[in-house]
Amino acid sequence: MQLTFCGAAQTTTGSQHLLEVNGQRILLDCGLFQGHRSESYERNLNFLFDPASIDCVVLSHAHIDHSGNLPNLCRRGFTGNIYSTHATRDLCQIMLEDCAKIQAHDIRWLNKHAARDGKPPLEPLYSALDADRAMKQFVTVGYERHMPIGDGVKLTFIDAGHILGSAQIILDIKEADRSFRFVFSGDIGRGGHDILRDPVIPENVDYLLMESTYGDREHELNAGVRERMAQVIRQAIQDKGKVIIPSFAVERTQHLIYALHQLVEEGDIPEIPVFVDSPLAVSATEIYRLHPECFNPQIYEFLMEKRNPFGFDSLELIRSVPQSKELNKQPGPAVIISASGMCESGRILHHLRNHIGDQRNTLLFVGYCAPDTLGRRIRDGAKSVPILGDVHHVKARIEVMDSFSGHADRSELITYFRGITGSLKKVWLVHGEPDQSASLASALMEEHKAGAVTVAQWKATTQI
Repeated sequence: MQLTFCGAAQTTTGSQHLLEVNGQRILLDCGLFQGHRSESYERNLNFLFDPASIDCVVLSHAHIDHSGNLPNLCRRGFTGNIYSTHATRDLCQIMLEDCAKIQAHDIRWLNKHAARDGKPPLEPLYSALDADRAMKQFVTVGYERHMPIGDGVKLTFIDAGHILGSAQIILDIKEADRSFRFVFSGDIGRGGHDILRDPVIPENVDYLLMESTYGDREHELNAGVRERMAQVIRQAIQDKGKVIIPSFAVERTQHLIYALHQLVEEGDIPEIPVFVDSPLAVSATEIYRLHPECFNPQIYEFLMEKRNPFGFDSLELIRSVPQSKELNKQPGPAVIISASGMCESGRILHHLRNHIGDQRNTLLFVGYCAPDTLGRRIRDGAKSVPILGDVHHVKARIEVMDSFSGHADRSELITYFRGITGSLKKVWLVHGEPDQSASLASALMEEHKAGAVTVAQWKATTQI
């Protein structure tokens, strides 16, 4: 068997890992790379392989950095099955179409500035119609169900506890005179999640492809996260300002809604208008209620009692553009949750443009931002940033709360690794910046009694 790292190697985005076994080509994930716009466009447009040569895709979860380039893959000639869990398929239905629309919108905006600067126009990677066509190639598989996906290859999904429907990919492979188990962790959740079940620890693993996003850092303790969030909101009320939260539409937004629901219900914050300004987040929240198989026992019981864990009186879900624009005229304190979490596209850009220059306001980051993204520059303390073609001075208060992250931190990744059984002949680390991956590799080598732990290199091929 041969493994090629086509994305998310020494970086966190653009997940694509190509397995060649028994004359078949199996692609694990097909995500969008996020970074400098020009580099991102070229890397996402051009695959390291012929899309028509891929026999099937196995998808770990619906986040765009794992699924977002599927329509382009299909557009360029891929005709095979896309295997996913039921919830991942439902989320991709709305996320891929939304991604296409955002691309079209952003390309129009960028081309206006390109024309002004005498640069050639760009084309979107794919259209909403391409996204819809790609959905016809999905084949869904439940957790813990076994599915033959090729000659000598059997697929099983186990829960990753990262977002709704997220899965670790287990491939039981027979090749020539040997049999072995290959596992791709996907993105591993933290466990103890307010909504989701804990990650399942895989067993009898021979080869492991493992994420390392937070491989060199720890999240803040969960115990104080709600009180800190309450303090941020109480301060905004005192300042008569707004709390702007860039948030991934899927998982992070639903987690925030539930946390705010709890704060209001328990009297930790006064009632304050809370707006979720993202059609995608609104649709994703509705999908969450359709998949109780992914919920932990507490939320499952809450839902079965006919109570909505994702709604409260002062919450308003915003779909239309006119409603979104009206939020900029909203008087007094408010919380606005809007996509995208890395501030690279979507309505959050307009909220930043309108609020980042006012010291009464707070920008609250609740998750990871990749290098070279707008969100990362703001998080890192930039005094001024370009937003939609114009430079804006950063005067709003910046707060960061990584405890809302859906990714396991360093200690949690090590604990996950310790629980895995099997020979573990080889471990490759992906989905991490170089320092994160190298740090985790060093820690795992101390834990590992056999085989090797290495950091995957982009475009590199290894024999298994």
